[in-house]
Amino acid sequence: MLYHARMVVDERLHLPSLVIENFRGIDSLTIPRLGRVTLLTGKNGVGKSTVLEAVQVYASQGRPDVLDHLLVSRQEITVVVNREGNTINERAAADITALFHGWSASRETRIVIGPVDSEKMVQIEPAEVPDPDTLRKLMDVLHKSEDDVYALNVTYQGAPIRPANEEHENPPGVRTVHFGPGLVDTEFISDHWKHVVLRDGESQAIEALRVIDDSVDRVTVIGDSPSSSRAIVKLTDYAHPVPLRSLGDGAVRLFAIALALANSRDGFLLIDEAENGIHHSIQQDYWRMVLRAAHDNNVQVIATTHSRDCVRGFEQATAENEDVKGVLIRIERDDAGLHTIEYSEDRLRRAIQHGSEVR
Repeated sequence: MLYHARMVVDERLHLPSLVIENFRGIDSLTIPRLGRVTLLTGKNGVGKSTVLEAVQVYASQGRPDVLDHLLVSRQEITVVVNREGNTINERAAADITALFHGWSASRETRIVIGPVDSEKMVQIEPAEVPDPDTLRKLMDVLHKSEDDVYALNVTYQGAPIRPANEEHENPPGVRTVHFGPGLVDTEFISDHWKHVVLRDGESQAIEALRVIDDSVDRVTVIGDSPSSSRAIVKLTDYAHPVPLRSLGDGAVRLFAIALALANSRDGFLLIDEAENGIHHSIQQDYWRMVLRAAHDNNVQVIATTHSRDCVRGFEQATAENEDVKGVLIRIERDDAGLHTIEYSEDRLRRAIQHGSEVR
């Protein structure tokens, strides 16, 4: 059921609040208020990463290529078998049933993602497939009978969203950078560096590195291609530049997040497992950097964590920054379903002081 209560929210944000219905492992979830920076906590499997994916879908207005990317990135695929005479060809295709709660995509099911009490909703539902050629292809892809085959009908604010082609172009979505929990690859740094070099984002990235090593003077990325490039750092104590990776995984991750903040200007930055690679002693400095850059670049940040040190650093950074609203949301599941607990700055501070579980 959609949430209709009136809440005091920041209307300047792309998503001042969030409703998710029938998406992946979430049957129904309402987050009444999101901040400029929102940190999500909760047990494994409660749906924190799914919330980030839902925001990706919303930001793209449900574009089919984004839906396909989400499915393929989780290896939610099915094998398509084409038989031509004695030749059998196989290829992988995204399994769109995985988008729907319970892997059940009946024609009565509808995914809804958007702000609370708003018409700016992305809606995704199965649709009839009248075209015989399309029907036959979908039957092959999904290994289903004619009665169980469907396509996706995607709308944003009631307007259809279709695969882009020469005759049809969807309205632009909101710029989004998704930062996963794994090691940062060279191509990510190279691709994002080229958009900030000799701009404000360059100094922000350098300042982020100084959280770990205050002797960082300059940074650059060298190489003929993204796959062969590497970041090097000039330290005040060394005559020659050193590889960024020699400063450790934490330095690489901080640098990459600073680049992501600069590259997601006027959009979203989604950080899964925000504590990864960041030592507990610099969590406050880390979140201070995120809050400041989110404000300066007009980025809405939504992150997840399992770490008490990460939560404590977040609380300390938000308490000292009155200009940027940071919100901590805990997602819980009980017999009645999913619900959220919002921690104000005072409530979060008291919870940490008393050792209460907020992760």
